[in-house]
Amino acid sequence: MHESADELATLQQLLDDSFEKSSDHLRSIMEPQRRLSAQRLSAELPSRAVLNVATVTAQGEPRISAVDGHFLHGYWYFSTLPEAMKTRQLVARPGVSASYTPKDGYGVFCHGQAVLLEGAEHQALVEQLAVAYATEPEVWADVAGFRIDPHWMTAFAMTDEDMVEIEAQNARIAAQNER
Repeated sequence: MHESADELATLQQLLDDSFEKSSDHLRSIMEPQRRLSAQRLSAELPSRAVLNVATVTAQGEPRISAVDGHFLHGYWYFSTLPEAMKTRQLVARPGVSASYTPKDGYGVFCHGQAVLLEGAEHQALVEQLAVAYATEPEVWADVAGFRIDPHWMTAFAMTDEDMVEIEAQNARIAAQNER
């Protein structure tokens, strides 16, 4: 976990505000016992997580791709090549959505603005990448690094009881489909 007490408080406020702004449907899924706190979210997110990032082309067409996301100080960070289409899209149109859904019943979703990192913040990401991938920092010096400044973020995990019921329901469906 990389978050300070102040960063956790800011993240918790974002999670709470986002939940309040969410649709009735989403709130019905994210019952209080399923909502992840900032503390739990920060503790559970892996140092390297497959983050699905959605961008928009110049023609307004959506594009989604996966990147290695790193959750640091209450923000998602990721890198890509400077010449990548994703980099060009995010520089021109920084609105971004991202999701982390490693398994059924667990998800983190955010919408915000992608910020191209420069200077000390870029160097800090380079150093984090070197640690995460057990490489020398020079390997990462020429990547385009981004931070997502979220204006909306939710996170949930089904309870153990929920997962037992989901697995039982999936087994019933599979048995019916075998007939």
